[in-house]
Amino acid sequence: MGLSERRVALAGAALAALTAAAPLHAPMLAVMRAIEPGQWELREVGSSAAPHLMCLISADQLIQLRHATASCTRYVVEDKPETATVNYNCQGAGSGRTTISIDTPRQFRLQTQGIAQAAPFDLDYAGKRVGACQTTSR
Repeated sequence: MGLSERRVALAGAALAALTAAAPLHAPMLAVMRAIEPGQWELREVGSSAAPHLMCLISADQLIQLRHATASCTRYVVEDKPETATVNYNCQGAGSGRTTISIDTPRQFRLQTQGIAQAAPFDLDYAGKRVGACQTTSR
């Protein structure tokens, strides 16, 4: 194999590797760029339960709340500056559909539904930024 053929083969391999990794490194959804990192309070709409606190490093964490540690494939249904909807499938762990709507960079509404641990879920949260992420000291 000549030098130019090797370059073509290497370029093809590199392109295949980038394509395979695309879901992990896909461009951030427009709505996600509007959400500020920090400490967030997620309050389930219609519930009197205490809110869940979450240190949000990347708004991308919001897509798979019920499948946070699962490796999932995603399909973007809608991507607008004020709202986004993403379907995802986590082989062997379930699936879901999440819609995020921005009120302000410090407030959003998140609706998520799907199957987790062989049971359905349907949750509606109001998110509010409450400050910087809390750090723990030793």
